[in-house]
Amino acid sequence: MTTVLLVDDETLTREILRDYLSADPTIIIVGEAGDGAAAIKQAVALKPQVILMDMQMPLMDGVAATREIHKLLPEIAILGLSSFATDRYVVDLLRAGASGYLVKDTKPKELTAAINKVAYGESVLSPEVTRHVVSGISESVPAEVAPDQKLLEVLTDKELEVIRLLGQGMSNREMATELFVTESTIKARFVKIMEKLGVRDRVQILVTAIDKGLLDLRASSRAMN
Repeated sequence: MTTVLLVDDETLTREILRDYLSADPTIIIVGEAGDGAAAIKQAVALKPQVILMDMQMPLMDGVAATREIHKLLPEIAILGLSSFATDRYVVDLLRAGASGYLVKDTKPKELTAAINKVAYGESVLSPEVTRHVVSGISESVPAEVAPDQKLLEVLTDKELEVIRLLGQGMSNREMATELFVTESTIKARFVKIMEKLGVRDRVQILVTAIDKGLLDLRASSRAMN
């Protein structure tokens, strides 16, 4: 069972989410909040496994709330929710510690699957959104970031190759084809990378790799265009 906190300033949206998530026997709605400040209080009090976080809210937006919750309770997985696939908040949300991002018209089965994925350490980010994230961060970085030498010494060439392909928005299957290995091998490499970077999912691998200069943003952006 996966415990979930719903955060959205629109009561009707919360009711809709509650109705079709409650119909899934693997999910338990443990609480709701109408703004970011209330979300932090509820997260601390209820300690849900997953938080569905709206982006634009009064008092405190989803990015600020995500940043604070991730700092206080990094074990909680946070899924951003927005009306647009390329919301301008996506990059900031993922930098704040979110494990994924979904649009509000996502099909119920896909939403429940996403919730259960992030609850167990996976991430939810489509190749399209990954491309948007890499492009967005690329535009925000004024100059090339020097690679973190300590991490370069810890990560193997094969692991760095997986990070590069992640930056191109590739799925596990596509990476396996590109590198002539099995999907299981790719998954095993991701586990090792997460351990070495001290992160919990693929999204945070991407963000950390960019911040630490392990991923050439401009090269990745060119490869995806």
